[in-house]
Amino acid sequence: MARTPPEFERRRPSARRRECEGPNPHRRQEGIPVILAILAAVFFGGSLGGDGGGLDDILGQLDGARQQEPGQEVALDEAPDPDADLAAFAGVVLGSTEDLWAAIFADAGRQYRPAPLVLFTGSTQSACGGATSRVGPHYCPLDQTIYVDLDFFRDLATRFQAPGDFAQAYVLAHEVGHHIQNLLGISDQVRTLQQSNPPEANELSVRLELQADCFAGIWAYSEFTQDFLERGDLEEAISAAAAVGDDRIQEMSTGMINPETWTHGSSEQRVDWFRAGFDSGDPNVCDTFGNDY
Repeated sequence: MARTPPEFERRRPSARRRECEGPNPHRRQEGIPVILAILAAVFFGGSLGGDGGGLDDILGQLDGARQQEPGQEVALDEAPDPDADLAAFAGVVLGSTEDLWAAIFADAGRQYRPAPLVLFTGSTQSACGGATSRVGPHYCPLDQTIYVDLDFFRDLATRFQAPGDFAQAYVLAHEVGHHIQNLLGISDQVRTLQQSNPPEANELSVRLELQADCFAGIWAYSEFTQDFLERGDLEEAISAAAAVGDDRIQEMSTGMINPETWTHGSSEQRVDWFRAGFDSGDPNVCDTFGNDY
């Protein structure tokens, strides 16, 4: 993933760092048209009406998660190597997502509010409560902030066998996707449906996660059109999307696969929806609630 030094430096302040601290694909949901109306209102015009998940708890499904003591927030420039490079790169990616979604919202007559990014190792606190390395990257809708455990990037390359900077970028773009859902009111609508119909809660969660994957694909398309992608970048993102599928996670952790307990979608589903966003570059294709997913 290629970025020039001026852009690299311009976007670094976007992040701050804290040191140590199976679904039925043919079933449609009552109330989902409301979600689709919200999506259409933003991208076609009209008025706007959560919980953002993300790759939030996938590390918690595996054994041997690291335990570290909480610490304090430090300035980004004080981050020791190799975390300084990871932190700076995260700021670059976040900045590029801000550029994209600000333009998309502006085209719809809306104003985009960027999500702050907090980078941590070990554990941290947010408005949504405490988070350890077991939680991994996640979006907190209460403070509209993205939290990323830097150790997860290393785990992505080793434990999940999905190396590369664009794999890391996909993770961030996915969490930004949850911020988009929160701004549009989609997350709130999903939470309401989950509370009113608990048996369908997991399926709704999967649809929400797959939409965030699709939004990440739209960001990747934007990078492609600006000639920022290098050979192998797209494959890295696809590998990362496949690596964090519920079926892959369950097989790694228990040796068994149970679609009824999925909350994020299978590897195939996650790749398919990321590709849907990348192949089109159009947010309106990210209709995971009205389509069989």
